Amino acid sequence: MAIALASTLLFAGVTGWRAASFAAGGLDPALEGRDIVATGLIASLPQRDETGVRFRFQVESATLAGAEVRLPRNWILGWYGGPEVGADGRAELQRAPAELKPGDRWRLTARLKAPHGHVNPRGFDYELWLWEQGVQATGYVRAGPRDAPPQRLASTWRKPVEQARWRVRDAIFRQVEDARLAGVLAALVVGDQSAIERADWEVFRATGVAHLMSISGLHVTMFAWAAAALVGALWRRSGRLCLLWPAQHAGLAGGVMLAASYALFSGWGVPAQRTVCMLTVVALLRLGARDWPWTWVWLLACAAVVAVDPWALTQPGFWLSFVAVGVLFATGRRSQARGEAGAARRLWHAFVSMLREQSVVTVALTPLSLLLFGQVSVVGLLANLVAIPWVTLVVTPIGLAGALVPALWGVAALALEGLAMVLDLLAAVPFATWSAPAPPPWAGAAGVAGGVLLAARLPWPVRALGLPLLLPVLLWQAPRPAPGAFEVLAADVGQGNAVLVRTATHTLVYDAGPAYGRDTDAGQRVLVPLLRAGGERVDTLVLSHRDADHTGGAVAVLRMQADARLLSSLEEAHPLQGVRRSQRCQAGQQWTWDGVEFAILHPAAGDYAGAAKPNTLSCVLRVGNGQGRVLLAGDVEKAQEALLALDPAAVRADLLLVPHHGSKTSSSDAFLDAVRPALALVQAGYRNRFGHPAAEVVERYRVRDIAVEGSPHCGAAAWHSGRPGQLRCERAAAPRYWHHRVAPLLARTN
Repeated sequence: MAIALASTLLFAGVTGWRAASFAAGGLDPALEGRDIVATGLIASLPQRDETGVRFRFQVESATLAGAEVRLPRNWILGWYGGPEVGADGRAELQRAPAELKPGDRWRLTARLKAPHGHVNPRGFDYELWLWEQGVQATGYVRAGPRDAPPQRLASTWRKPVEQARWRVRDAIFRQVEDARLAGVLAALVVGDQSAIERADWEVFRATGVAHLMSISGLHVTMFAWAAAALVGALWRRSGRLCLLWPAQHAGLAGGVMLAASYALFSGWGVPAQRTVCMLTVVALLRLGARDWPWTWVWLLACAAVVAVDPWALTQPGFWLSFVAVGVLFATGRRSQARGEAGAARRLWHAFVSMLREQSVVTVALTPLSLLLFGQVSVVGLLANLVAIPWVTLVVTPIGLAGALVPALWGVAALALEGLAMVLDLLAAVPFATWSAPAPPPWAGAAGVAGGVLLAARLPWPVRALGLPLLLPVLLWQAPRPAPGAFEVLAADVGQGNAVLVRTATHTLVYDAGPAYGRDTDAGQRVLVPLLRAGGERVDTLVLSHRDADHTGGAVAVLRMQADARLLSSLEEAHPLQGVRRSQRCQAGQQWTWDGVEFAILHPAAGDYAGAAKPNTLSCVLRVGNGQGRVLLAGDVEKAQEALLALDPAAVRADLLLVPHHGSKTSSSDAFLDAVRPALALVQAGYRNRFGHPAAEVVERYRVRDIAVEGSPHCGAAAWHSGRPGQLRCERAAAPRYWHHRVAPLLARTN
């Protein structure tokens, strides 16, 4: 116990030292938003989409106004073509992105900011992902008419692995005509997950095979097994080599080294790193003739991974992979078909063994999947029985062989096409996925224990004891407000609006956040996970107006919530009308849920006829229950605010969603005097290009002693009608040392 305690303290101290050292090299806040001229290397596969290209940039030197400055070494930059709106409101046409190749040295002008992501309950931690990747600055290339054009200085021999991956990826897209199939093949061969289209990811998640469609631990392990068998077979052909070193040992060492090479070629992702570390530990034990119990081997592999990457403990993939391996160790049986004659009989026993193992892993990991993701695939067992051997033993080997014989990529694409047809059919099955509220950790732990107990090699009466341990996971319901009360959660979506309003039995979503690109938006990335974790059934989705920062995630929400009513100011020809027919919002509409009153205050019926700007038609929603009131104002501007201010009793509120994200065109004096909120919330992106919220707007709130909170400092903001003077910030409630710290906008003085 003394050794265990000392080891724990040692590794905790080392982890803290590593974290402090890394944080000390972060971006100086004084350099954010400045035009930095930098020279460096393209250090990764460029990721291109319809908006531009993103890439990792490794800095060699940098200057600001001609003076050399110290900057973090690793950046992630975006180079976007088209108009770029500056803080002064002027738009400049940016030069189209050039063809970027890993290893090329460039001189370019960039504007940087500290790594900053969205912080939501149970949401993806982008800042932790950047931390693990060693990235300490993000930004974009300045390529406007007033900027020095980016210049390629030279092609270097640096980054040879990334250059090889780049050549193979481009060759795959040239060889395979179907871009969908080429994207999946590129993910399997070189680890470029961004090449997979969003629609395909949705199918993979629905069928539970998403873990196969990138370089996963399973791929690396299977590659190591095949490589070890090949090296061992070749080694046995030489008597001299066998006398020098046993063929079993040579095969084991060769398999691990070739698997490490494969993981490196695939991009050296965190799952691949963990797998290589685990394989290395197991191989060293075998080479040292250490026949340890499986529990010791399993725990040692876990300890080795955590020693190398302590932050792996925060990743769902770590727990899924190691729990799966532990379950297989604990429930495995030795094959009884080794001495049996007949290939058909051995094949049958192999199939039965694979079916059993997949069933065991599915039962054991279902509670953990519910805890981590809020859903499981009902068809996942069947889909994986087909996909695991097909992808691992057919598609991936043929795809890798295509690097030597490019014509084989066409064969691999045909194999993928057949698999895609099967997965599409399974994903179309009603109730292909099952969602449930995310249980608390104690319930998830009990559920995992119950799943393991059910799958263990024990008498059935003992296994049956696992059933009651599953009940907390299966029956868990997220707590809701009491009748007559309501709560508000303003999600952290960046530059856009997205607010959840919950009563005792109903849920309303006000706006759906921005679209971040063709294949990702706030609905998919933030709102759907939030709704799933809470087990929400949305009754009404209100879209204040047509702007993309309010409607970008609407499709994802509407697809998830098939029965939700759509209330909006969208015109008849808007594309969303084809997804779900919208009812027009209009002043005077009112309804009551569980003792909570909802009222639309704007626009009036006559406003639709002559509206010149979408902002002027923003649906303004008031929610109240006699104890507290909330006013959600969309992007109304001063003219609409003046009309609303004519009836102070109607707009009076405790919490105000600041109109138009704090733009100069809104938050007029008359409007604030009428609303008189105690709290105001600005939903805006960190260092957004519009400069929201404007300093003069924040000053208007300050002189009225209104506390103003912004998404960059707060993260997701929660408010409850029973505590109208309090706002709960997710960044403050669940602080992490890797999270970026932003100064608050404005606190109350009394």
